[in-house]
Amino acid sequence: MLEENLPKFVILDYENYKKLMSKKLVSKKEHLKILVTGGAGYIGSHTARLLVGAGHSVVTLDNLSTGFEEFAQGKFVKGDLSDTELLDSLFAEEKFEAVMHFAASMSVPESVENPEKYYTNNVVNSLNLLNAMKMHKVDKIIFSSTCAVYSDRAQAPMNEQTAIEPASPYGESKAIFEKILGDYANAFGIKSVSLRYFNAAGASFDSVLGLANPESTSLIPNALNVALAKKDYLEVYGKDYTTADGTGVRDYIHVLDVANAHILALDYLNEIRGPIAEVFNIGTGKGYTVLEVINQACDSTDKMIKFEVRDRRPGDPAEVYADTSKAEKVLGFRAQHSDLKTILDTHWAFHKKRFG
Repeated sequence: MLEENLPKFVILDYENYKKLMSKKLVSKKEHLKILVTGGAGYIGSHTARLLVGAGHSVVTLDNLSTGFEEFAQGKFVKGDLSDTELLDSLFAEEKFEAVMHFAASMSVPESVENPEKYYTNNVVNSLNLLNAMKMHKVDKIIFSSTCAVYSDRAQAPMNEQTAIEPASPYGESKAIFEKILGDYANAFGIKSVSLRYFNAAGASFDSVLGLANPESTSLIPNALNVALAKKDYLEVYGKDYTTADGTGVRDYIHVLDVANAHILALDYLNEIRGPIAEVFNIGTGKGYTVLEVINQACDSTDKMIKFEVRDRRPGDPAEVYADTSKAEKVLGFRAQHSDLKTILDTHWAFHKKRFG
């Protein structure tokens, strides 16, 4: 799809974007000072952009290991959560009122090969952040969690009561920090919301922000790399599942819908009283097969995308998609942009611009 055929609005024009949503996005307490860790990355930068557009004051903290400084919103500070002195001085200077925590390592295969990295970055360093919040009396945090905390044997749709049995150190590290947030709510009154993402995809409608990691192992960017002739073919793992076409089913949600969930979670924490550590699934409540994604990628790129079928990977379930009823009821969340066409059209426009 050509970029000129995309919807004619720009995300930075917050009033136009707000009209497209069925729920009010602006946090009910205006102009908060918010620290966004990992805010130069994919989901963090989209969320920070909405926060700035809503009138909040944002400080982006990122070590740029996988993020990009040009994506950072508000004031940018290059730094790492392992640097406790930096955290102390930053919290003392900025007087934050809330934290949105995206900074993490997030590759399942890498976590199996190098669990030390994942427990250090995702647990120890996150604990440094939480202790800085405690010291400086910041009592609200929204945590970027994952559906990888759930058992890979669980039946779809998965709800928030689905068994927590992570199959990788990555999922385990997120589950551990969710537990820590509960303990800190009880002991120190720090309120938290953990958002368990399913498969975030897509890009901003003006193609300014998107998934810029060239090493991504996700289906959509790799399919688009075939469209750009940067890969000869796409590998499809398994075509003998009990699904409509034999390929695995996953819940894909547009990154702007994920970003919107954080705004709604901030509203929730502003309104709620008393210690709380809440969790919500953030998805669409349905899934698409691998072949459906590939077919839409062909339509969006106007290219043929060659693929080759491989054996199933150990532990890959047939279907993974969210039960989002809790987020809908409590947060007022509903995905607005997560039809497969919009996801692929926006992702392709950014991907072609960035890597073409």
